[in-house]
Amino acid sequence: MNIALFGYGRMGKAIEKLAQSRGHVIIRKIDNNSENFSLSEADVAIDFSIPNAAVTNITRALEQGIPVISGTTGWLNEYDQIVNLCNKINGAFLYASNFSLGVNLFFELNKNLAKIMSQRSTYDASITETHHRQKLDAPSGTAISLAESIIKNTGYKEWCLDKKNSETLHISSERLDDITGIHSVTYNSKEDSIEIKHTSKNREGFALGAIVAAEWIIRRKGVFTMKDVLTIT
Repeated sequence: MNIALFGYGRMGKAIEKLAQSRGHVIIRKIDNNSENFSLSEADVAIDFSIPNAAVTNITRALEQGIPVISGTTGWLNEYDQIVNLCNKINGAFLYASNFSLGVNLFFELNKNLAKIMSQRSTYDASITETHHRQKLDAPSGTAISLAESIIKNTGYKEWCLDKKNSETLHISSERLDDITGIHSVTYNSKEDSIEIKHTSKNREGFALGAIVAAEWIIRRKGVFTMKDVLTIT
């Protein structure tokens, strides 16, 4: 499989190393916005770039008929634009806020726990996420995905970094040295607390998930999520 990489930071380098170990070839590395590039030799593009480059690069890849796997956060106000383009040209696109296979299983645990806790009004839910200091966005895309799932399945109306009222789901973001990613969801009452937690030990888990998604999307058409890749219903 010939892969074009959008973004060549920590994740890009991790994807390159693991992809090559699985017999794939990196044919292009596009580290920023590039006005004109050809992906004629690529089978798939994997995007871990920066928010102000992601939409342009994803658009150009789709317009060239190249399936795109994207893990860049901070651009999702334009997500519907990309989905509409993909559907219009019968392309293939998959976005995930987190490609770790374990995190995507964690998403399902979070959803099911939220459904269970939706009738337990004495518990107050909150989310904490911790990453390395180089991570630009806060809260993380993973934390937002967790929050949106809780909101969908409970009585919370919105999430916020500052707790406002009983209908606001609080997210706490911390930036510390050398933390790949820690996410926890806690339901707290006067009597006890219930917590689920996912800890990423290194970036290889994210890279593996992105590559597995890229291998999966070849010859498919449509807009997908990691639930499709993992056959989670």
